[in-house]
Amino acid sequence: MKIQNSDRQEARRIMPEYVPGSLQSEPCRVSDSPGSLFPGQGFGNACCRGVAVSRVVVAAALLWLAPPVLAQESGAVFESCLAALGERARHQGISASVVASVLDETIRLERVINLDRSQPEFTRTFADYYIPRVTEQRVAQGRALYAEHRDLLLRLQREYGVPGQYLLAFWGLETNYGAYFGKIRTTDALATLACDQRRPAFFSDEFVAALRIIAAGDIEHEYMRGSWAGAIGNMQFLPSVFLQYAVDGDGDGRRDLWTSIPDSLASAANFLRGIGWRAELRWGREVRLPQGFDFSLSGREGTRSLAQWVRLGITDAFGGDLPALDIPAAILVPSGHLGPAFLTYENFDVIMRWNRSEYYAIAVGRLADRIAGGGVLTRQLDTGGEPITVDKVQRLQADLALLGYDAGKVDGIFGPATRRALSRFQAANDMIADGHLDRKAMRAVRNSAATLSLAE
Repeated sequence: MKIQNSDRQEARRIMPEYVPGSLQSEPCRVSDSPGSLFPGQGFGNACCRGVAVSRVVVAAALLWLAPPVLAQESGAVFESCLAALGERARHQGISASVVASVLDETIRLERVINLDRSQPEFTRTFADYYIPRVTEQRVAQGRALYAEHRDLLLRLQREYGVPGQYLLAFWGLETNYGAYFGKIRTTDALATLACDQRRPAFFSDEFVAALRIIAAGDIEHEYMRGSWAGAIGNMQFLPSVFLQYAVDGDGDGRRDLWTSIPDSLASAANFLRGIGWRAELRWGREVRLPQGFDFSLSGREGTRSLAQWVRLGITDAFGGDLPALDIPAAILVPSGHLGPAFLTYENFDVIMRWNRSEYYAIAVGRLADRIAGGGVLTRQLDTGGEPITVDKVQRLQADLALLGYDAGKVDGIFGPATRRALSRFQAANDMIADGHLDRKAMRAVRNSAATLSLAE
């Protein structure tokens, strides 16, 4: 089965096939040999050699000319798109002088397109993600920053209901406490993406939002720099999030998420409150599972009350009792049954509204716990094993679908839907249903799919 990735741009044909005047009275057949410059332009049979040579000469000339021609066409399309963005911004009330000054300096960045198109070669395990992010150095720096900004953090907790260790954890994961924001001029990145075919509507909105920030005087155009995808400042807000949630935390009349720590932390707290943070809850915790635990109950779709989990024998990571409360909770085992287990509460879902990654949300929660004085994980993460390639995950997803398990989109990303499907396959085949991606599970799925294909 050939797996298609709908997120990849369909390859463009650089130039149409060149058809010169006939040099032979009989029809000329050409081949698609591997050595051909273009499909259908190989040397083929002897009677075609004159035509083939002509084609090669013309093709070479056109290839020599193609880059500037294509660049001119691309530049014209970009300029037309920029003009449309400018008109849209003016129509939405942004001053013509701001629009003109920004658009005059905005350029298309091919690097941004390349980064947007890039696909990872290997899947990332939880250990791969967690270990370089929740480090002893980052924990120590977070604790030092808590001590330095204690009064500010306590004030923000009273005002917004978000404890300071969480604000520092987001800051640590997003920019390593302000060590790196990104160096790409934001308007260039957003205009490039807005004028691309993948997500023009989304990035057009973000481009106009960036113009609003500049027009408001929060930052000058030249100094608005960040990631290739347009995220800005200490907390890597998109411009639309900045406009809705950024606040002036130090009272200087500007919302400065680049150089003002009070503005940055207050804005993060305001954002978290705005997307549902519950002041009375923590994010979750590491827990100990009882012997014989049914791993098919794990996953966010298996949410039940904390009291129900307590009755099933769930304890804290050290075997202590948990409160039998009637609050929603879910069990996550991102490294499978041999790795650490986590009990997550509603604030975990809030963290995932910031970043839709379970790995990210666990890392934020754990870094916050460590900053607040908590210890390391009680179960060691497995850093061994051979990396699994994205194309093999695509094969797994296709095989699970063939077997009747909905693994979601065949995209090579081992996300919650694929994990759920694998868990159901494991449960149906007397395996530990932890949904963990390893070579044993992949072999079992592949063999079952191959057997089914032969039977059909």
